[in-house]
Amino acid sequence: MRIAFIGHKRIPSREGGIEIVVDELATRMAARGEQVVVYNRKGHNVAGEEFDNQSSTSDKPYMYRGVKVIPVTTIDAKGLAALTSSFFATLKAIKARPDVIHYHAEGPCVPLRLAHWAGIRTVATIHGLDWQRAKWGRFASMYLKLGERTAAKCADEVIVLSRGVQQYFKDT
Repeated sequence: MRIAFIGHKRIPSREGGIEIVVDELATRMAARGEQVVVYNRKGHNVAGEEFDNQSSTSDKPYMYRGVKVIPVTTIDAKGLAALTSSFFATLKAIKARPDVIHYHAEGPCVPLRLAHWAGIRTVATIHGLDWQRAKWGRFASMYLKLGERTAAKCADEVIVLSRGVQQYFKDT
């Protein structure tokens, strides 16, 4: 099976929980013989210099523990990195025609609709209701909410990480 991952910052990384989840899932699936591609954001790794090796800051695809890593165009400005990287990653993934695209987090799910229209199966993992967090302004919260609705309407499967979020999705 050919599986693509979109929505994390980059792997290898310890920048956040999503990156750890994608790293673990992708490398374990590759070890089982699946063809796995992850679409990394371009740019500096904020988790530390030990993760900024030559390949992780490269513009060219490379292999990491059996996983093909493809850097994608990213506008590295507040609120635009996830939006731009997930959009460009989705376009690249559609062109590559994987069996499944696995999206992580609400914001990166907005372009999931394009994969749906292209007939590619999609999975969305919602790690939390980010649009409710105080750190996001009005536009960002609306965009995150759009990603949530897109995942609920278009994804073939939605995964949530808590019973509270599961209940929220059932109620809305």
